[in-house]
Amino acid sequence: MRRLFAVLWLLLPTVALASSPSDTLSNLLEEIWQYELKVSPTYATSMGVHDYDDQLADNSADALAAQNRSYSAFLERLQAIDSAALTRSEQITVMMQQRRLQNYLDEYRFNAHFVPITSEYGFHSAIAMLPQIARFKTAEDVSNYLKRLAAIGPYFDQQIAWMREGMKVNMVQPKAVLAGFEDSVQPFFEGSAEDSPFYTPLQSLPDAIGDAQQASLQAQAREHIAQVVMPAYQRFYQFLVDEYIPQAKTGIAASQWPQGKAYYQNRAEYYTTTSLSADEIHAIGVEEVARIRGEMQQVIDELGFEGDINAFIHFLRTDPQFYAPSAQALLKHAAYYSKKIDGLLPKLFYTLPRTPYGVAPVPESIAPKYTTGRYISPTRDDEPGYYWVNTYALDKRPLYAIPALTLHEAVPGHHLQISLAREMSDLPPVRRYTYISAFGEGWGLYSEYLGKEIGFYETPYDEFGRLSYEMWRACRLVVDTGMHMKGWTRQQALDYMMENTALSAHNVKTEIDRYISWPAQALSYKIGELEIKRLRQLAEQRLGERFDLRAFHDAVLAHGSVPLSVLADNIEQFIQQHQGTPSH
Repeated sequence: MRRLFAVLWLLLPTVALASSPSDTLSNLLEEIWQYELKVSPTYATSMGVHDYDDQLADNSADALAAQNRSYSAFLERLQAIDSAALTRSEQITVMMQQRRLQNYLDEYRFNAHFVPITSEYGFHSAIAMLPQIARFKTAEDVSNYLKRLAAIGPYFDQQIAWMREGMKVNMVQPKAVLAGFEDSVQPFFEGSAEDSPFYTPLQSLPDAIGDAQQASLQAQAREHIAQVVMPAYQRFYQFLVDEYIPQAKTGIAASQWPQGKAYYQNRAEYYTTTSLSADEIHAIGVEEVARIRGEMQQVIDELGFEGDINAFIHFLRTDPQFYAPSAQALLKHAAYYSKKIDGLLPKLFYTLPRTPYGVAPVPESIAPKYTTGRYISPTRDDEPGYYWVNTYALDKRPLYAIPALTLHEAVPGHHLQISLAREMSDLPPVRRYTYISAFGEGWGLYSEYLGKEIGFYETPYDEFGRLSYEMWRACRLVVDTGMHMKGWTRQQALDYMMENTALSAHNVKTEIDRYISWPAQALSYKIGELEIKRLRQLAEQRLGERFDLRAFHDAVLAHGSVPLSVLADNIEQFIQQHQGTPSH
């Protein structure tokens, strides 16, 4: 008996230490998250983790290969967990983490790092966000920032080296989308170090840092900017002007890249979270364009306009009444609609986020080639989100588009959806911070539609603006697949957008160039919106009088950003739960 007790005693630690599938998952998720923060130091800073504030990402060949091996190992360990023993929420988490890891592996396999720029963005503009995300509370914070400035030179050199690798295999951005791209680089090496945006935070340091130390840190910053940062931007500029742009390809299709067709299908599946082929997506787009064009004609008839739809669109593009006289006037217009929809949110939701948002212009350095508007998430807990409005080329920014843009980028669109997800403190980071384009952009486009239901659009012109935005997203299905997989030329795509949307010629050009340089991302909007509308119609049909729109919206957003198949499962559960509940 004593020997039996002794054996049992020896076994107790083993039993106590045995991890449940839930514990194994939790520990692995934390390990993956910490690894992601380590290899992406600026992302860590933006997430409020300051362990790597003195570092930039290592994009050397050895580092990227090591990351690929690590992500592959993480994926194997994740797939080994018994999902049947997990809760539904944990099962969603597993799938979300698998998807995130698989995307890292796919991007490496297809050499996405060969092309670290799009027509409107790039590593050079991303690193320019350092002054906004860094901490400057203590001398150590400033010292860490200076170390990052010193690392910008090698960081740029690594990116340029990868772009040269892309040139060897013709995996480069097309020449057509790069016209003027160097203009987004030039401002960063012109003027003095004190004029640089990298120096701006150093101009007003906390009193806790003594005057003498402030002066020393400021002098070091000016030296780093003058001797490292500005030369790095100038090297990148010269590389673009002398090598990359002159030798850029004339073709625009991603299918012309190495493994191009497989790459495009992979990106289409990633961004839409479906297995739809390019041909299927193209057909959906053509059908939607025809439907929306019919609804546009109804608005034209209501206004009594004499002329066809193309004449009406020309009128909208050229009449001064539809354009703001100043950047400030455009921002005020956007702010008015932002406040108006804020007051209508209780009609649509039971649950609202705590995080506020502001309205701000797109930064001047990127505005000329930037899209019409965008939502920017907070980088610290003492900051709001921002609804960016592009105030460049005011005669190309119609006022009738602002209501729909506001609903999409601010609320109930991106700010509301992203903020609610971030505030779900019971979920792991992979659930709170992963953005799935089909879900988020589909929700943004659905949010534009909600404005029609609650009387948000004040004039027929505003309603036409909404339809034009919906048409814009439907056209994306046609032109993106057309250019990348069906042999369309850039001019064909431009003509198709000009023919079917009320977007200005400038906006059409920047958008087409965006689709060319960012294959398949544009497919996510309409595909996601159509699925959300389908699920709502299904819920309305099956629940009848028990259908509660606010409860439905809460259910859509309750699990954060998820693939469309998961959303469908979530809404099926919502329907089953509410079939037996009293109607509101």
